[in-house]
Amino acid sequence: MNAIDSITLEVADTAAAERFYDAAFGLGDLLRLRATDAPTTGFRGFTLSLITAQPSNVNGLIGAAVDAGATTLKPAEKSLWGYGGVVQAPDGAIWTVASSAKKDTGPVTRQVDEIVVLLGAEDVGASKRFYIDRGLTVAKSVGSYVDFTKPSNPVGLNLYKRRALAKVAGVAPEGSGSHRLIINSGAESFTDPDGFVWAPAS
Repeated sequence: MNAIDSITLEVADTAAAERFYDAAFGLGDLLRLRATDAPTTGFRGFTLSLITAQPSNVNGLIGAAVDAGATTLKPAEKSLWGYGGVVQAPDGAIWTVASSAKKDTGPVTRQVDEIVVLLGAEDVGASKRFYIDRGLTVAKSVGSYVDFTKPSNPVGLNLYKRRALAKVAGVAPEGSGSHRLIINSGAESFTDPDGFVWAPAS
């Protein structure tokens, strides 16, 4: 297991979620939806990041998401690392849209270059060892942040201290119940130390 094929979000209303994601982000087969009524409250312990080439693309994607029904958690703005903002989809999933560039260099597009799954870990070191034992390679590890090497597919994986991840997302760290997330990869099903489920893409 060294690559993420796609992400499945578990939602209460798949038709409504499909309409939202088609209008907001247009991620195609990289994002799957599955119906669930599993209880969940507060922060679900993860965020999803869309990486794009320039600030105007960030604004376009965030604008499309808000127009489709998303809530702004953090408005897009410049930072030390680039430009980005955070929205929450109607199904509750939290999305960061960001670019490492601070200036536009071309025409506006809605192209997403990379999706990153950020999992909030209670013990980042233990979760890091768990994933290394399953074949992932660390690209960068600084304090409570781990970036795993991403193969040629456009979905990456990072670990972050849960409380710190909630702060970055602009939400309270408390939450319980289902993560409502399945990470699709390989042929093996397993659950990580923080309860995140991995399963083959169906």
